[in-house]
Amino acid sequence: MSGYSMPSREDDPVHTVRTIARVAQMLVELRDEYVERQRMDTLRQIEQRMDDMAQLREELRTKIEHAQTDDDH
Repeated sequence: MSGYSMPSREDDPVHTVRTIARVAQMLVELRDEYVERQRMDTLRQIEQRMDDMAQLREELRTKIEHAQTDDDH
């Protein structure tokens, strides 16, 4: 079945990776919006999504470290 995937736990890195992809898609859409019409509120939204990405990077790092620790046991 195409498009179907198994549900993942919130602490699973898959959840974070999917969220990163959603935010990345939002950034692409905001870029297109800003190119079409240069508005300050769009720039602020882009900045907020970039902040979200930075937080997601830290979340992913933590999950990677946790997964490596689990693999060592």
